[in-house]
Amino acid sequence: MVSSRYAHIWDCCCDHGYLGAALLDRNLGSTIHFVDIVPTLMTEVETKLQRHYPLQSALWKTHCLDVAKLPIGDFNGQQLVIIAGVGGDLMIEFIEALHKKQQEHKNLKLDFLLCPVHHQFSLRQKLIELGFSLNDEVLVEDNKRFYEILHVSLASDIQHDISPVGDSIWQGESAEQEKVAQRYLHKTLSHYQRIQKGNNKAQHIIDAYNQINLK
Repeated sequence: MVSSRYAHIWDCCCDHGYLGAALLDRNLGSTIHFVDIVPTLMTEVETKLQRHYPLQSALWKTHCLDVAKLPIGDFNGQQLVIIAGVGGDLMIEFIEALHKKQQEHKNLKLDFLLCPVHHQFSLRQKLIELGFSLNDEVLVEDNKRFYEILHVSLASDIQHDISPVGDSIWQGESAEQEKVAQRYLHKTLSHYQRIQKGNNKAQHIIDAYNQINLK
């Protein structure tokens, strides 16, 4: 999903900068932008970068700011915004703000790599509403927690519609992947069924997940 075709990669809500550092290690030739709104974290990240990546200083930048205010219009070339570690509700706010900026800069080529910790259904609905297309999606289980990772864009050579509940994430290519999908579907349905007990608004979400055909 992350390749050398991107001139600029934004590692948002970067925490300690592990993801961005891993991208620097891959020598993609991209400029990696480390972004977080917490000043102490960004000071820590910059100190680590200066210590461990002094020879690559031209290929990384740090930004202490709100993700919604990324200066994406100031840079040329294809850009990738990675947002992980936050909920789908906050992610929607970021995407709406950046989507507006993208509309103001017609030549801006911007993709998103998203990994929400919850509210995946709401996030997918918003992406559909805004006209995004799906490049790829994967389901990952780590330490008994499940993560949907979505690679999306407004203009893509691979025009796949985004499903509100996901599509290929349920199609396991191995027996273990099939088990991961089964566990995730069971957990997701249980979550919305608990919500449904006090809120009938969740029924359409339950119906959508019940239509998933695991293979």
